[in-house]
Amino acid sequence: MNNELIIRSSSTSVDFALLKDGKLIELHKDEEDNQFSVGDILIAKIRKTVSGLNAAFVNVGYEKDAFLHYHDLGPQLPTLLKFVKRVSTGKLKDFSLKNFPTEKDIDKNGKIADAVKSNQSILVQVVKEPISTKGPRISSELSIAGRYVVLVPFSDRISISQKIESREEKARLKRLMQSIRPKGFGVIVRTVAEGKMVAELDKDLQNLVDRWTAMCKKLHNAHLPSKVLGEMNRASSMLRDLFNDSFTNICVDDETLYYQIKDYLQEIAPNKESIVKLYQNTVPIYEKHGIERQIKTSFGKTVSMSRGAYLVIEHTEALHVIDVNSGNRSSKAKSQEDTALEVNLIAATEIARQLRLRDMGGIIVVDFIDMSKAENRKKLFNHLRDEMSDDRAKHKILPPSKFGLIQITRQRVRPEMNIKTREKDPNGDGEIEAPISVVNRIQADLIKLFKKDYKKITLHTHPFIAAFLTKGFPSVRSKWFLEHKKWVKIMPRDAYTYLEYRFTKDGKEIR
Repeated sequence: MNNELIIRSSSTSVDFALLKDGKLIELHKDEEDNQFSVGDILIAKIRKTVSGLNAAFVNVGYEKDAFLHYHDLGPQLPTLLKFVKRVSTGKLKDFSLKNFPTEKDIDKNGKIADAVKSNQSILVQVVKEPISTKGPRISSELSIAGRYVVLVPFSDRISISQKIESREEKARLKRLMQSIRPKGFGVIVRTVAEGKMVAELDKDLQNLVDRWTAMCKKLHNAHLPSKVLGEMNRASSMLRDLFNDSFTNICVDDETLYYQIKDYLQEIAPNKESIVKLYQNTVPIYEKHGIERQIKTSFGKTVSMSRGAYLVIEHTEALHVIDVNSGNRSSKAKSQEDTALEVNLIAATEIARQLRLRDMGGIIVVDFIDMSKAENRKKLFNHLRDEMSDDRAKHKILPPSKFGLIQITRQRVRPEMNIKTREKDPNGDGEIEAPISVVNRIQADLIKLFKKDYKKITLHTHPFIAAFLTKGFPSVRSKWFLEHKKWVKIMPRDAYTYLEYRFTKDGKEIR
């Protein structure tokens, strides 16, 4: 498995494309005017408490107040409020917490009005960015994420990632953390800390303590509301959370960002610094790596898969619905059940990719092709679970229902990535499918005809599409010939609409 990170910079935003074995699996945009990113810590003011919701609305400087539920206050809220008040008034200069007296934890089933009051200053952290008509979702249980550990102020707990399976390794990491953990702080040990030495963990921990100290220094003169600790830029945060030995290439087209990433990699993985490349070419970076083509073919309502199968993805206010279709594909499978299983497994892989790519969240209902055998339904469920194991978003998958439906819940902390793939119709006032996706459809249909052993096929299509398929070296048609050893004659047809095409053999249409 080879992971690549391709970064495109513009004057207003930075785009990140994560490729796995050349296939686009994640797409992110970091915009300069984005005031609220997951992980940002703000000093804010309680606007009002609402007992019916057992929550408070908090002024964080957004057009809509942020939502703070009682369960997101954190048990150490009284200690946090006391700390914020003393630091803000300048009475406390020591931010280390080792000598700071702790207050009694709040009741886990208490009332919001007993915990916070209107106009009270409070430190909060963004856990969900503003989505649609809703303001940010926030928590006052703070944490600062590093490469190997997460620092939790006003806590004394040491937690080890569930994904570390070895009991011996968990015990080793716990012993190390007990010896280096600063008093007054809890620690969560991340999966990537497995096998790391104490010096690396201690360095990461000290960096986080330094960030906490720098944040506290801002509180004394901070205006309410304002950001006091920003999450690191998206490039660094992606590398912090995703980077491992499978990364083979990081390509960036901005020199400043290039040096920032090299410096960050020098800290977390010095032996991998050489994989960072500065892209300097007249061809745009996304074009060069085939990302634009993948975006055009991956974000529409219909998503094509191998061998003629396809997905239809619909979005409603309450949930997302994905329908799996076998299309008019031919299969060498012995039975309808085997065909259904084959298509469903292909679809499960693509669905796992689509959820990450579009960052779809909430409830997702997938209508797979019906299968009568229980072992096949179990095989599909296990395959989908394995494919989604790399997904960083918290998710839960329910086994297939009697109707062949699989329900998925997936955490949504940012607005869904929604890219318009339809283009203006040059022959009219409406919109049409992107031409690049039509070329993919032509190719899929052609492969099916080749499998039926058709020879001397003629493709009739619009002159623009015909030119795209035949011009350049090597042309698309030449690539077909090299791969399938069959030549396709291409006839430009002026009478055809932009996206219309047909195949003929000896003057007769074939399908």
